[in-house]
Amino acid sequence: MGVLVLATVLVWVRLAAFNDRVSTAPSASTSLWGPMTSGSERVNVLILGYGGPEHEGPFLTDSINVLSIDPASDKSVIIPIPRDIWIEGHPDVPGNGKINQAFSLGHGDGGIVTGAETAARVVTTVTGLPIHHWLTIDFDGLVAAVDAVGGITVENTTSFSYGSPQDVSSGSAWDGTFAAGPIDLDGPAALMYARTRFTSDAAESTDFARSIRQQRVLKALVDEVAGSGIGSLPRALRVMGAVDDHLRTDLSVIDLGLLADRLTADGRIELSEGLVLEATTTTDGQYVLVPIGRTGPTDYEPIHRYLAGALAEQELTPNATPGDEP
Repeated sequence: MGVLVLATVLVWVRLAAFNDRVSTAPSASTSLWGPMTSGSERVNVLILGYGGPEHEGPFLTDSINVLSIDPASDKSVIIPIPRDIWIEGHPDVPGNGKINQAFSLGHGDGGIVTGAETAARVVTTVTGLPIHHWLTIDFDGLVAAVDAVGGITVENTTSFSYGSPQDVSSGSAWDGTFAAGPIDLDGPAALMYARTRFTSDAAESTDFARSIRQQRVLKALVDEVAGSGIGSLPRALRVMGAVDDHLRTDLSVIDLGLLADRLTADGRIELSEGLVLEATTTTDGQYVLVPIGRTGPTDYEPIHRYLAGALAEQELTPNATPGDEP
């Protein structure tokens, strides 16, 4: 019994130290337990992925996702937010810009916490969904997490080659290929698979395809950590040690544990071009996406209605499983 108590104390010390490095919340606190176990309203968590200081456009968000959890059905839905949605007339995006600039603008004002809070306000304006919590991770954090579990395996549905924009435009040889079927990925390969935009298959070059690949990587990573049964704790501790310089959140370590199995969402809702968004260009020639049927540049009500209806359908079909197609 004494050994068990000592082990428990040592693990908690490790968890508390991790919490102090990554979270704005106290380690011995929870803001998710009540809402997720006995609440009646959806819990929405904004998950932001960005390059980090060593990358080009370091604080532009490469991926923006809302994880929406319905306590009534105990199901979660992922809502990828296209990076090219145009934001106009919003106080957090002075001068107007794409939604992926919100985190960067806020970061410039006050660091990661301010960046995340800024992005949350802009995402709420666009989606109509209140953002209750946020989590950010940079590219190096994803690489480190995948390597910490010894790599992951994802089921890739479509074979495609990938390369730089210069390769694509010049007709040079591709940098590599991801074959169809199960593929093994180390950290750098997982990052490339999740974020590459220049591919031999036009369908795989879209933000929608990238969001699907990102969800595959996240699911495989969570499965590697949680799928070890009694041996999952050492893997979880290794991942925490690998990402503590790269992950920031307003959730405590207890809440991160509660959230972990919801990250492999039961469904997804796409803000697809042609369905709820349409492409246009700004006066300076930027490709952007705007709501279909909007009455003006600050009108996001068409997106609000679409998401409200789609989430209601998810609640009516709690056993729906996520598909690979938008």
